[in-house]
Amino acid sequence: MRVALYQCPPLPLDVAGNLQRLQQLAQEAKGADLLVLPEMFLTGYNIGLDAVSVLAEVHNGESAQQVARIARSTGIAILYGYPERTEDGQIYNAVQLIDAQGERVCNYRKTHLFGDLDRSMFSPGTNEFPVVELNGWKLGFLICYDLEFPENARRLAIEGAELILVPTANMIPFDFIADVTVRSRAFENQCYVAYANYCGQEGDIQYCGRSSIAAPDGSRIAQAGLDEALIVGELDRQLMDKSRSANRYLIDRRPELYAALNKR
Repeated sequence: MRVALYQCPPLPLDVAGNLQRLQQLAQEAKGADLLVLPEMFLTGYNIGLDAVSVLAEVHNGESAQQVARIARSTGIAILYGYPERTEDGQIYNAVQLIDAQGERVCNYRKTHLFGDLDRSMFSPGTNEFPVVELNGWKLGFLICYDLEFPENARRLAIEGAELILVPTANMIPFDFIADVTVRSRAFENQCYVAYANYCGQEGDIQYCGRSSIAAPDGSRIAQAGLDEALIVGELDRQLMDKSRSANRYLIDRRPELYAALNKR
């Protein structure tokens, strides 16, 4: 499976503009099976509670329908970030996967909120970590700060995820996460990790770029720099199988020793 990541500056408060550039981008990414966009792509991330309250949509709202039309017309699956409003009025930092036929595959809500910015805008996601299949690969989902908790990625790996998709809005001075943690999570969980970040500036946030796709052996099969970029990497099942044979982390685990982690 060929996976494309779009690293871009945010276009805050402009849902129509973001959908328009998604239409163009999906055309440019033809040949890939899946296009992954950054966290809160539809609205921008650093936009504040008032804007989020206005722009939040239900999971099958007008923007979702437009993304579905783009996916169907270009023949590429799309994972995008957006503010989700639920029937009970809660707002979540969410990502949604639409397949190449324009069908909704799954929705995931960020579980670990970062700092005052996240907590001022969103409710935390609950105990829902879906693993779904796309083009013969099992996919799991995290959003930005979620990846920095090793338990999240390990949970998905144990449940069979072969590719963890991570829409992100990671900023300076946390470049370490993009440079090191992404590769570590891929290596220690023996799966691919695709990390799609912003670049440029949004308000007082300077994003660090460095989007990448890390392989189970810790290598990078695609890497962006600091500027806007569309990068593509091809998943190799043979590489994954070979790496899992050499590094038996998932087999050699001893869960009976880790029970105390749930008591703290």
